[in-house]
Amino acid sequence: MAPICASIYLFTTVGALSSALRPASSLRLRDAIRDSAQRAIASIGRSWPTIDRRRRSSGHGVSKDTMQMTMRSSATDLAHRLAREAEAVCRHYLSNGRNVGRYWIVGDVRNTPGQSMYVRLFGADSGAGAAGKWTDAATGEHGDLLDVIRETCGLLDFRDVADEARRFLSLPRPEPVSQPKLRTAPAPTGSPEASRRLFAASQPIAGTLAATYLRHRGIDQLHDVQALRFHPRCYSRAHDTAPRESRPAMIAAATDLGGAVTGVLRTWLDASGLGKAPVDEPRRAMGLLLGNAVRFGPHGDVMAAGEGIETVLSLRMALPVIPVMAALSAAHLSAVLFPGTLRRLYVARDADPAGDSAVATLTARAEAAGIEAIPLSPRLSDFNDDLRAFGLEDMRAIARLQLTPEDVARFLFPATHRSS
Repeated sequence: MAPICASIYLFTTVGALSSALRPASSLRLRDAIRDSAQRAIASIGRSWPTIDRRRRSSGHGVSKDTMQMTMRSSATDLAHRLAREAEAVCRHYLSNGRNVGRYWIVGDVRNTPGQSMYVRLFGADSGAGAAGKWTDAATGEHGDLLDVIRETCGLLDFRDVADEARRFLSLPRPEPVSQPKLRTAPAPTGSPEASRRLFAASQPIAGTLAATYLRHRGIDQLHDVQALRFHPRCYSRAHDTAPRESRPAMIAAATDLGGAVTGVLRTWLDASGLGKAPVDEPRRAMGLLLGNAVRFGPHGDVMAAGEGIETVLSLRMALPVIPVMAALSAAHLSAVLFPGTLRRLYVARDADPAGDSAVATLTARAEAAGIEAIPLSPRLSDFNDDLRAFGLEDMRAIARLQLTPEDVARFLFPATHRSS
């Protein structure tokens, strides 16, 4: 506290003496008095930091000592460059001040009108009397022109201050400090974490071999398909003892009710995109699927659920605005969890004993939860077979007979308008 109080007292005295002198005759005397004051404050200031030094020493990604040395070097260089252009800096960032001899006078470092803060416009490169140094006689604060930029621009991080200073000086941004690469521990094989990493490493489906595959299955209207991605080199094995190979694959993300990826289904594709890859098991799931599903569209009060991706996307061709869930198997369909918004659930059944069992189990669970469950039955084995065999208009006619009247208006008519 003693150095601060001494500096405030000294500058208060200087201010009073200077204001008592006639401006025209006393400029040199005032300059001499202020020069003495600046030297006194500089000697006092060696024992306490400028208001910005602690903020300039933070950093991440490299060792603390290296980051601090780099930032101090950058700060010193920028401060010297700004000091050489001190008057231009003041005119830009302290526009409410004015030039008085060797100083720029303004109210404070935040560009408030007044005359308690003095910025030295000319002087040595460093030390007492250096150009670009400033002191506020009212508060005892002092610093350099980097502090001026920080306070007038309302910046917090030194990187932002440095970028603004370089912009003013028309300097290029520095090369980033090299950071050590962090090695990520491998995820357990088949785990939810492995599933999330595979999905994150894949690309959006538009324009890929996966979109070609779906189009060949009659599904050419893709919307709300963020759960589907494509990986050009997804590892696979032709059989359990075969060597590992990489093949193009469609990657479908199964998510929980909160939207977190818990597992994926990999569908390996033929290089032409016209079918699945010629391997024993072209589909394989990994992660946690029980209770979860591949979701297309947001949760709503009316939804549809089915086993396969192609099945529910075929149904969505006929009813494009209904949210659908693909559980990925009959067993998983019977165990799919219900969103809290759900009031009516259409169950797209596969015409086989496993599909019938899944519909019966899911219907019983839905009714116990107060949800109306309505089965939707295809003419052939599933709705994708119907779409490919009979076309879209027949698919809509089949669906219309099985929807409630209000859902016909809500979900079928928008589809009709889309196709017209």
